[in-house]
Amino acid sequence: MEFSGEIWYWRGPAPWYFITVPDEESAYFEAESNFVTYGWGMIPVTAEIGASVWDTSMFPKDGRYILPVKAAVRRAEDLDDGDVPTVRLRLRSWT
Repeated sequence: MEFSGEIWYWRGPAPWYFITVPDEESAYFEAESNFVTYGWGMIPVTAEIGASVWDTSMFPKDGRYILPVKAAVRRAEDLDDGDVPTVRLRLRSWT
């Protein structure tokens, strides 16, 4: 699955950067979630931005999913808050 999304910064107790998965793509992941989730609605994925590939888990927020984007990926792809990269996601098994 491929889409573009804006990187945003969450300033919570554990600050992190995320990309919100669009509605249509979130609906797909929601439909598949019973097969892959490992609790709290977490969905394991392999994510790609540019040449960077990493395993992570998305989680639900406000009716959609959010994808964490780690610092190493942001540095490698020269990304910051407000940038809109193209993201490729593949479901993976959590086991």
